[in-house]
Amino acid sequence: MKSNMGTTDKIIRIAIAVLIAILYFFTDLIPGTLGIVLLVLAAVFVLTSLISFCPLYLPFGINTGKKKE
Repeated sequence: MKSNMGTTDKIIRIAIAVLIAILYFFTDLIPGTLGIVLLVLAAVFVLTSLISFCPLYLPFGINTGKKKE
């Protein structure tokens, strides 16, 4: 598993995950099933950020990491 995520990509994913968690736990803006689905998405964002690998990038050939010269 090669890393295919850059630092900016990881920061954005973690920020979105934190925002979803705040909106779910501290407000009533995303209740019920939608909230649970978004929390699962937030968990996936955090997990992929921690391992620096996104499986959805593979079929599309996306790599947001640094380019090797």
